[in-house]
Amino acid sequence: MSTDAATPPFPRHHDTFNHLWAALMLEELQRLGVRDIVLAPGSRSSPLIMAAAAHPGFHRHRHFDERGLGFLALGLAKGSRRPVAIITTSGTAVANLHPAVIEASQSGVPLVLLCADRPVELIDNGSNQAIDQRDMFARHVVFHRDLPSPTPDIAAAFVLSTLDQALAHQRRHPGPVHLNCRYPEPLYPGERPIDASAYLAPLGNWLGTARPWSPWEPVPGGCSPLPDWQAFQARPGLVVAGCIDDPAEGRWVAALAERLGWPLVADLQSQIRFDGRNLRHVDLALHDDAFVDELRRAEVLLQFGARLISKRLGRFIAWHTWRDYWLVDPHPSRLDPDHRVRRRLVCRPSEFIAAHPSPSQSSPPSAPWHRLAERQARTSAAVEAACSHFSEVGICHRLARLVHGQLMVGNSLPARLMEMLGTTGAGPSRVTTNRGASGIDGLIATACGFALSRDEPTTLLLGDISALHDLNSLALLGQASHPLVVILLNNDGGSIFRLLPVPCQEGLLESDYLLPHGLSFEHAAAMFGLGYAAPTTLDEFETCYAEALQSGATLIEIKVPGEQVAEDIEALGASLRER
Repeated sequence: MSTDAATPPFPRHHDTFNHLWAALMLEELQRLGVRDIVLAPGSRSSPLIMAAAAHPGFHRHRHFDERGLGFLALGLAKGSRRPVAIITTSGTAVANLHPAVIEASQSGVPLVLLCADRPVELIDNGSNQAIDQRDMFARHVVFHRDLPSPTPDIAAAFVLSTLDQALAHQRRHPGPVHLNCRYPEPLYPGERPIDASAYLAPLGNWLGTARPWSPWEPVPGGCSPLPDWQAFQARPGLVVAGCIDDPAEGRWVAALAERLGWPLVADLQSQIRFDGRNLRHVDLALHDDAFVDELRRAEVLLQFGARLISKRLGRFIAWHTWRDYWLVDPHPSRLDPDHRVRRRLVCRPSEFIAAHPSPSQSSPPSAPWHRLAERQARTSAAVEAACSHFSEVGICHRLARLVHGQLMVGNSLPARLMEMLGTTGAGPSRVTTNRGASGIDGLIATACGFALSRDEPTTLLLGDISALHDLNSLALLGQASHPLVVILLNNDGGSIFRLLPVPCQEGLLESDYLLPHGLSFEHAAAMFGLGYAAPTTLDEFETCYAEALQSGATLIEIKVPGEQVAEDIEALGASLRER
């Protein structure tokens, strides 16, 4: 948070008390570190919109669709690792934020929801656009306040200290906070502004400094050394890297695995999936009984980050008999769906590793995991052979070697394919997903927000149903100042269900699960002014992707038969079981 003394004094004149309270809220948010505000137009939110426009300390981002707006903020907060404020008007505009709020809650992403509302006297009496917004997001926010209507009878320090409390709570329990802002008429400037000098006087030197009113100073964290660490690391072990948001933290984990001489399994979300120090294609290698037998030699598990994509890896962890299982994750949540974790450590990987010294050199390559590497190499060879043709598996495998800049991977099939098939190489600078709730909505908007957080290209890989869910957000792609490439896997419906045990009687799979749509996205790209390509070979895809990285916003559509991906994956799994 800023502590600079040289700052413009807070203005004394405001259009209405609504505008004064809105200006106080945004000023305090800026002092607490918020730099980005996303907003959609609305009359009831005018005091907040006007206060945001007048404040020089914010970057403002706009969208006409509140559902996409929430995911835009989510991506910005993921990329910047700072809280992002959302301004909406009242009524169903607020309800449209709910999917993004759920994802932010599950993922521990800091959002600040400033939702305009009617005053209490206009609720439940037929007033237009008036709904009950109290506790709109229920248990999906970490902090909620239903603010009173602005009035000179309530001290200005109440407004400031409420923001201080909300963001302090958010630092301890990452996730979205909701401030319900009740604004009565008038909502727009009148003929004469109010002089708030007397009302603001009790704030004293806050008016001329850049410090928050009552900051809740964080207590220095860290991780205390555990006395049984020496015994733990002396056993044969396995390191698993799950969802880690910071590439530097991921490198700490990879270095620790090297020093311990333990195999490293890195999830797509770990930021080290492509760096070459981990076992590759583990999800597929787990088809191989000999590989699994070797992996069972591990007696202890040290996992950094939760929410693993691979179900096969999750089942192996759940079913294996561990002597001990430690999970290190900074989010203060349970994060233990199989109830196997024996020690839960709430800290960042670097904090744990710094507090727990390990050998300075790794074990010799020949001991004791050389057969594990041999089996894994066979899996990699099978993957290379299976991914040599134009298909979803071929595209995902090729993309892993080509990707430049940031990568966001959608849910359903894309996340599973990249987890299975991604190979080592230069890899992306950062990887993000929406794996908190793992929904298929809002992915385009999230990627747009993620792209706005850093000055480098961004690539989004998603499926056709996901794209249809968030089609409005294609309008956001033009806001990116660096190349943004959307790679859209169009298999004409929910082909993931071909990989699941859906009963096939009476055409149930085709009519009720797959929902083929027969649509192409070329005209959608044209409607939103995007570059467009539809390659039909892997070499054409490589050329199209390279060209897209040199231009603005591009949609690359991969059209494939709906049954192809299931057949490819089933054939690959069968070949591995035969080895």
